Amino acid sequence: MQTLKGPRGKVVAAELLEGLQPTARQVFARYRIPSQDAEDLLQQALVSLLTKQQEVRDPHAWTVGALRNLCRLYWRKRRTVLYEAVDAAILESIADPVRPEQERRAVARDLERLLQDLPGRCRSVLDLRYRVGCRPKETARRLGYRDSSIYKITERCLAALSRRLMTGPPRRPGRPTTEPPPA
Repeated sequence: MQTLKGPRGKVVAAELLEGLQPTARQVFARYRIPSQDAEDLLQQALVSLLTKQQEVRDPHAWTVGALRNLCRLYWRKRRTVLYEAVDAAILESIADPVRPEQERRAVARDLERLLQDLPGRCRSVLDLRYRVGCRPKETARRLGYRDSSIYKITERCLAALSRRLMTGPPRRPGRPTTEPPPA
C-alpha cells in the first residue's frame, strides 16, 4: 500500500482504514447511510485522500471530515432526485395531451389545493411554473429574483410541495378528513 505520511510518521493505508472503521460506522449511523452505499462513500473519501496526501497533515481527521461531507452530499443528491421526480410527474400530469380533459382538470384542482397550504412565496413560484408554464428565468424575472437564485428557491418550494404530498392527499371541501365513528 502507498504511504500516506512522511518518512518519520509513516501511516499505511491499511492501518488508516483499520483505525477509521469505528469512526466511519458512527458517521454512517449518524447520517443514516444505507450499508450498500456506505462502502462506496468510504472508498471515495480514501481515493480523495490519496490524491491530496501531500497537503494533508492528519489523514485520520481529514478522512473523517471528508466522509461527513460526502454523507451530506449523498442526502442532498437524493433529495434533489426526489424533487425533480415530483416536478416531472406534475408537469407530465398537467401537460399530457393523451390524458382526458376531466382527469387533467382533477390533477390541476388537486395541485391548486396543495399549493394553498404552502407559503406565499412558494405558491407564487409553483403557480408560475405549473399553471402559467414559465421557465425558471421567466419566473425569476416576474417575481423579481436573480436568475442565479431561482433554482434554489424552486428547489425549496418543491421540497415543501413534496412534504405536503407525503402527508396525504389534499382535502376536498365538504369531505371529512377521517372516517366518521361507527354508529
